[in-house]
Amino acid sequence: MMNEQKQEWIARHYLHGGTVKVTAENGVITAIEQLDSSDVSLRISPGLIDAQLNGIQGVDFNDPETTPEQILLAVRYLHSRGVVHFCPTVVTSDEKGMSECIRTIALACEKYKEVEYSILGIHVEGPYISAEDGPRGAHPRECVRDPDWNEFTYWQHLSGNRICMLTLAPEREGAIEFIRCLASHGVVAAIGHTNATEEQIMRAVEAGATMSTHLGNGAHPVIPRHPNYIWSQLAEDKLWAGLIADGHHLPASTLKAMIRAKGEKAILVSDANHFEGFPPGRYLKRKRHEVILESTGRLVMADNPSIFSGAATPLSKCVENTALFGICSLGEAIRMASERPAQMLGVSGNGTGSLAVGAPADLLLYESDPANKLHIRCTVSQGHVVYQDPMLQI
Repeated sequence: MMNEQKQEWIARHYLHGGTVKVTAENGVITAIEQLDSSDVSLRISPGLIDAQLNGIQGVDFNDPETTPEQILLAVRYLHSRGVVHFCPTVVTSDEKGMSECIRTIALACEKYKEVEYSILGIHVEGPYISAEDGPRGAHPRECVRDPDWNEFTYWQHLSGNRICMLTLAPEREGAIEFIRCLASHGVVAAIGHTNATEEQIMRAVEAGATMSTHLGNGAHPVIPRHPNYIWSQLAEDKLWAGLIADGHHLPASTLKAMIRAKGEKAILVSDANHFEGFPPGRYLKRKRHEVILESTGRLVMADNPSIFSGAATPLSKCVENTALFGICSLGEAIRMASERPAQMLGVSGNGTGSLAVGAPADLLLYESDPANKLHIRCTVSQGHVVYQDPMLQI
């Protein structure tokens, strides 16, 4: 490190592997210089971006009792996992509960600059989703409802205009017009927890939907081989696809096929909740239902183990898994968890999510072994080191 205003890092580029010197001033990358040296094990990439995060390390973004101070602790923990930006995800609940959670996230942003910078926007997942078992997932049936623009504008007011994405089912009454309104207000309309027909999905895309939330999940355990709502979204070139690569939500072969099909529109997300980091066991989730966290990290409903209750794996592990499964290089997996979510959310214009001159100095420094294990050594936000492995000297 240099001084407060100017910093330099020498490491191998995460994509091409050549050694580079990255210089930043006042939190912005000002130069990337190619070097001849090959005796460098450290690699450098953009910091990770998680577009779907329900909680982490004991902090639940969906608990009305969660405090802004706890959200700050979550941000700092995420830094240790290489995540510099994320979208706290508020899921289906009653109007009061969702309102309180949205407002708490906004308060955390207003109170702590560190939180404000880390949060790209709030992702509201539900409550305008399918009521059917399977597509509804772990969302409470009694809270599922049709889209309500007045309710959404109230939430947007509470959030300080921070809601950037909303997941809904296109088959709900009024959903297509609701999607059209979201798009006109610059909010990403995402399809998820749906039992929509191919025609309904096409209509949603025509109205402005641009994202598939955790594609392949929030679905019936058994569906017609074709057509179905997974194939229809997979084939739609205008839809980005969020994919949970925790090794449980999608088998490696399915993940590989989906990444191949979506190409540059494949995004890795964690869908992690506050049980991330917990030991295996049986837990009560949000005073509503019991879940089982298995020794493998698989998190399921206790009364129906075929239904997931979110994930308990951080985004960094999802990135590592994608490379470990032999689907792509570790560098390409990082792209799916940095550059692409920034593009999907419409925040890449200033370089967010990229390693380029003029981009924010939001960086991940890591090492990897021949097996593609990801070892995070340092996380940088706005040019400042926000996490460093105690064994690393920079």
